[in-house]
Amino acid sequence: MRRNRSSFIAILACAAVFVAAKRAPISTATHAALQAADACWFRAKPGELEKRKSAHDSASVAMDGGTVKVCYGRPHVNGREIMGKLVPYAEPWRMGADEATALYVPFRASIAGVKVEPGWYSIYVIPTAKDWQVVVNSDAKRWGVDIDAKVRAKDVGTGTVSAEHLAAPVEILAISLTAASPKKATMDVSWADTHVRIPIEKQ
Repeated sequence: MRRNRSSFIAILACAAVFVAAKRAPISTATHAALQAADACWFRAKPGELEKRKSAHDSASVAMDGGTVKVCYGRPHVNGREIMGKLVPYAEPWRMGADEATALYVPFRASIAGVKVEPGWYSIYVIPTAKDWQVVVNSDAKRWGVDIDAKVRAKDVGTGTVSAEHLAAPVEILAISLTAASPKKATMDVSWADTHVRIPIEKQ
């Protein structure tokens, strides 16, 4: 009886150790790394973001293999003529305000047809009245302007999407992510009287 009792206690002790090991929290460094993997980056000191003219926002969508996320600044129209004036045609535009608009993909993907590895990318565009060139850039942690030769040296590739006219103008720039299927999504960009759809596809 004592032998059986001792064996039972030993089994319980081993089970407790096993469960504790499975429940042990990950290290602080590992947790921080996981948290930061899809965090928006800002070139700002504490308290500075709240003082900016443009608010900052993000959008995300769950796809097969992980969550895609975009981080961007949201400028206002404020009575100005936007496309072709404030945003000149045939010139690079950061598609937002302040920091570069940045997109995170957790898997191999194509962005506007441009094939990329997992990670963060900045997105800028070269608009015309009929279509936008969508440029994918490998430097995601940068200020949105100037988009000069140094910045463009890190371009990964360029795709083209059609520009649509909006009957009801959008006062504050808005970017959303919508799943079309488990492996396909659309990044919709709307501001003033223009709307574009940028396709994202898991490879």
